[in-house]
Amino acid sequence: MRFLDSLALFLLALSVDASRISRTGYVVHEKRDIIPTAWTRTRRLESEAVLPMRFGLQQQNIHRLEEILMDVSHPESPNYGKHWTPAQLAETFSARRESIEAVKTWLEGEGISADRMRLSPSRGWIDFNATVDEIESILQAEYHVFKHEDTGKEHVACDSYSVPHHVKEHIDLIIPTLHFDAKINAVAPKRMAKRDSVPVEGAARNVGKPGVGLNPTTTGKVSKILGQLENCDSQITPDCLRALYEVVYKQVATEKNSYGIVEYTTQAFLGSDLGEFSLLLSKHSNETNTLPSLVGKRPKFVATVNQSFNFNGESDLDLEYGMALAAPLKVTLYQAGDIPEGASFNNLLDALDASYCTFEGGDDPTQDGIYPDPLPGGFTGPESCGIVKPANIISTSYASDEADLTPFYAIRQCNEYGKLGIMGTTILYSSGDHGVAGNSGVCLNPNGTQSIGGTRFNPLFPAVCPFVTAVGATQVNPNSTVFEPESASEQVIFSGGGFSNVFKRPSYQDAAVEGFLTNHPPPFTSTQFNTSGSRGFPDISANGVNYVVAVDGEFSLVFGTSCSSPVLGAILTLINDARLAIGKSPIGFINPTIYSEFFKGALNDITSGGNQGTPGFTAASGWDPVTGLGTPNFPKLLARWLLLP
Repeated sequence: MRFLDSLALFLLALSVDASRISRTGYVVHEKRDIIPTAWTRTRRLESEAVLPMRFGLQQQNIHRLEEILMDVSHPESPNYGKHWTPAQLAETFSARRESIEAVKTWLEGEGISADRMRLSPSRGWIDFNATVDEIESILQAEYHVFKHEDTGKEHVACDSYSVPHHVKEHIDLIIPTLHFDAKINAVAPKRMAKRDSVPVEGAARNVGKPGVGLNPTTTGKVSKILGQLENCDSQITPDCLRALYEVVYKQVATEKNSYGIVEYTTQAFLGSDLGEFSLLLSKHSNETNTLPSLVGKRPKFVATVNQSFNFNGESDLDLEYGMALAAPLKVTLYQAGDIPEGASFNNLLDALDASYCTFEGGDDPTQDGIYPDPLPGGFTGPESCGIVKPANIISTSYASDEADLTPFYAIRQCNEYGKLGIMGTTILYSSGDHGVAGNSGVCLNPNGTQSIGGTRFNPLFPAVCPFVTAVGATQVNPNSTVFEPESASEQVIFSGGGFSNVFKRPSYQDAAVEGFLTNHPPPFTSTQFNTSGSRGFPDISANGVNYVVAVDGEFSLVFGTSCSSPVLGAILTLINDARLAIGKSPIGFINPTIYSEFFKGALNDITSGGNQGTPGFTAASGWDPVTGLGTPNFPKLLARWLLLP
């Protein structure tokens, strides 16, 4: 008996030791060191609560993304302009069978049976429901309930989670974990969890709400429209922009071309405002009826509940100037999100790429709009997956603070922009309106929190993604003309710029950024910005000051990089027209091209002004983190792009 008791104790000890050895093989996959501003930890989440878990699988060949993108985008590449098909992308980047099996085997060993798991059709995600007790054991995590100081809403997150060392290389990210706003539902583990009955406030999907993210600024109504080129220092119109950037071109391939402008609900344009702006152009321009395609129409599924600059200013601005400069091409409006649920950048990517809905980060209930939406007034149709072919140029005048998102979330989304570039789409994002500060003018504190008094620069996403083109803002200087050099915008707004805290510097930017740091060393250290070889932004700029915009039946004076992005998009659309007319491909991802030696001198270098909303950088010769490489010189850009294959 004593022998059997001793044997039992020995076997129990082996079991305990084996468990300890297994757990020591875990490594931290993601970790958060601080609780986001305005949130307070209140209690541990109940162990019987059920979480809808999603395991994002590592994509094969993702380490080759920049290499492949450069191969079709660099002007010296023999494959320049030979853009890929969606099928080629899927075959190259889908998750490896080894990754799928490694994650499934691990989860089965942790008690998640195969019948509880679902592999997404694109083989990018493994989904299952699990109790908090189960998932805390699997991920060595602790889930807590957090309460928002202002709204009183409760949300769920953990501070870190771990995975086995041999599994880490097969996983991109796991949700819900560090992201807030996870949905909790008391349902059986084998069933899919349902959404909560109330909307939640996720940082990523609030980009279109008034006061959230990047918004244009107005100084009020315009009592008299001047309409002459000599007044462009106080009022910008489409004619001012044509003169500034020497845009003289008649389109000949509109049936082959496309230009898309993105808006996020609750932002919505008024058809009557487009009509008012069209009449303005007819009165003060040689061109007439430049806005025929959307006048009197409304985008589908968008209800303009409120009429004010905060709700209509962004959309009116983007469409009025994008359409005026791209006319007679019909501009495509990508309106993302319904009123109660909202949308994130991922929801747009869902609509452009069917595989993204299930493969690369779409439908994240912690950050993205989830459809169908059962809330009152919600969109009741399914998630829009791959419903449109991406336009040749896509402009977005919205942004989040990079610090609001975890690196894994931002990197996974950034990679999708790279894939769109490989397929030939140019992605433009505004760089921000607060200089080196983030949205609302907040900077980072040493512990990672954000505040007005922060001392570390706060870059914007997606502008910092190396696979998009970030667009800064310039101005016609007071008492100057459109025939004199512009400066960085310093009226009302300051061109957003700086260096990423997440993304490393892309190879196409090495020489330009090193030139700036060497020849114009900024008076800052690593305490203020990331000096370890990170992505610099913006890449290029366009005017963003004193725009005359029709909003709610009147004309307002508007400022922001929200002006700059759609204007640049329209100019690049004209270049695409010229290339398509002679049988060439659209320009696609433009950064490797505009940074190349071949394009040196094709942009108007901006050498005065700075993004000094808070102490920031100063414009200088060559690239700088205020205006990038400069503003477009249309004839020079057109000539160079027509010479490329």
